[in-house]
Amino acid sequence: MSLQKSFVYSNSPEPHRLRTKEILKENPAIRKLIGKNPFSFFIILFLVALQIGLSWFFVNQSWWMVFGAAYLIGAFADHALFVMVHECAHRLIFKNPIANRLAGILANIPQIFPSSVSFERYHIKHHSFQGVMELDGDLPNEWEAKLIDNYFIGKMIWLLFYPIFQVFRLGRLREIKPFDGWIALNVLVQIVFMGLVWVVLGPKAMVFLVASFFFSVGLHPLGARWIQEHYLLNGDQETFSYYGPLNTVAFNVGYHNEHHDFPSVPWNKLPQIRAIAPASYNALVYHTSWTKLFIRFLFDKEISLFSRVVRSNRGKVPLTDESKPDVELT
Repeated sequence: MSLQKSFVYSNSPEPHRLRTKEILKENPAIRKLIGKNPFSFFIILFLVALQIGLSWFFVNQSWWMVFGAAYLIGAFADHALFVMVHECAHRLIFKNPIANRLAGILANIPQIFPSSVSFERYHIKHHSFQGVMELDGDLPNEWEAKLIDNYFIGKMIWLLFYPIFQVFRLGRLREIKPFDGWIALNVLVQIVFMGLVWVVLGPKAMVFLVASFFFSVGLHPLGARWIQEHYLLNGDQETFSYYGPLNTVAFNVGYHNEHHDFPSVPWNKLPQIRAIAPASYNALVYHTSWTKLFIRFLFDKEISLFSRVVRSNRGKVPLTDESKPDVELT
């Protein structure tokens, strides 16, 4: 098989709207799952307190302990906070949109870099325009895919600096405000927090928080989540779910097909969607291990950043028409 050096272009519509209609027609009870989960706010408070407490605890510890704790504990806490930011972006905690946005800014605090407000805007576009290069910030840039290529070292660098690569994608996105009062507030809160951490706790606390953030979305089994969600690993299926044990500490974020089909259902009820409509979701390929996927992505040269569907007017290449077996991918 030749190594992929370009995106997979398609004229077909994104798969979720049609499947949502079909599932609801057969399983109208799923509508009852739509709603808010205000308990998520208490999870945010706990996780923010945990990260601040851990950063204080490791002030007088060795650098090895700082980085080890960031990889083994902090990364999971920060990843969980990112899931909460995601819940806020979809307004799944409170009925009031402003309350959701403020909760997202709060959840963002231990992650050092101001991103919750910007994430809200480009993530909603990702749902509406999946695969459209000008509107979907989840798609890598073409230069990004060429730079990383399909080799081990390139993929390691990409995972390690994944948040930085995401920033470079924002410049191509249309219809998204690059700056306003909400983003200014997000930035101000982070500057004040970082200043307090540096003055009160010192450099080790700051390094713990920064390392936790980068590990939570990068060179870590948790980083396989970004590959799991939309990278083509089986025929023309472009969205995958993960049904593994880490969903317990990741608040069911692995239920990605379910989330795209029903983005108004909060994290705690996503497994119920699959339980109500097993025929629809068991017919799709899914993952059961982020760790196996993490290793496969690093070493499999047939998987690259080009392994994505792009809906564009240029270079149209038809997708393959392969069946979707009821099997586990990893």
